[in-house]
Amino acid sequence: MLHVETRHAIHPDHAKGMDTDALRSNFLAQDMFQDGQIRLIYTHYDRFVMGGAVPAGGDLTLDVVAETKTATFLERREMGIVNIGETGTVSADGQIYEIAHGEVLYLGMGTGAVTFSGAGRYYITSAPAHRKCPNRLVKLAECKEVEMGAAETSNKRVIRQFIHPLVMDSCQLILGYTSLLDGSVWNTMPAHIHDRRMEAYLYFGMDAESRVLHLMGDPQETRHLFIGNEQGAISPSWSIHSGAGIGAYTFIWAMAGDNVDYTDMDFIQPKDLK
Repeated sequence: MLHVETRHAIHPDHAKGMDTDALRSNFLAQDMFQDGQIRLIYTHYDRFVMGGAVPAGGDLTLDVVAETKTATFLERREMGIVNIGETGTVSADGQIYEIAHGEVLYLGMGTGAVTFSGAGRYYITSAPAHRKCPNRLVKLAECKEVEMGAAETSNKRVIRQFIHPLVMDSCQLILGYTSLLDGSVWNTMPAHIHDRRMEAYLYFGMDAESRVLHLMGDPQETRHLFIGNEQGAISPSWSIHSGAGIGAYTFIWAMAGDNVDYTDMDFIQPKDLK
C-alpha cells in the first residue's frame, strides 16, 4: 500500500504567524512507519521526498508515484535508504541487498522498481538527479566518522557520513546520522542555516515517552517542534535547525540543493537568536 502526502513550500513571513497546529502540519513529519505500508511526504523544497517502508515480514514495492508524473519513481531521481529496524533486504535493478540496522543503501537515477522485504524499518529519502551514480550499500565500517562538540557544552556527538563525497558519489543527495554521547543533549549549537540546501531530519532510537525540542524558524523569529521517536522535521533553507533531547537519541540528516558541501553552513551564534 502506498500513501503520498504533499507539503507545499512556506515563506518565512508566513511561518512567523503560524500557531502550533499550523507549524506541526507544515513542518513535522509523522506517521511514516506503518506496518504493510510505504508512506511518503513529497515536499516542494527542492522536490525532496522523505518517508518510510515497513514490510512487516512481507514485501512492499515502490515503483510508480503519481506525484512525479514519471514512468517510475526513480526515473529522474536518486534515493537514500536507512534501515532503522532489524536486518532486511531491498531488491533493486536486479540486485538483492541485505541491509543491517544502521546501514545505508544508495540507489541512483534510473534504478527502477524497489522492493522492501523482511523485518527492516526503512527510512526513505529522495531528490531529483541529473546524472546516474552507481548503486551502493554503505556498511557501518565504510562510513566516515567525525567527532564534534564537548561535554562542557552538552553537545558531544558522533557524526556518521554515508552518502557523502568523502565516502561515495551522488548527484545532489547527501545523508548521514548523528548520535549524542551519554550526558549530551544538543545536536548542534550554535545553530546554522544554509541557503543553498534544504534539509530533513528523522529522530529515532528514543524511548516512547522522550521528546526532542527541535528549534526552527528565522533566526530572529525562532519557533519549535516537540518531536517523538520515528518522527521528523522538514527544514527549509531559511530556517535554523538545532535541538535538545530528553535521553539518548540519533537523528538522520539528509540534504538536497545546489551543492554537496557538508561544511557549507552559516552559523548563528546563541546571542543572536531571538
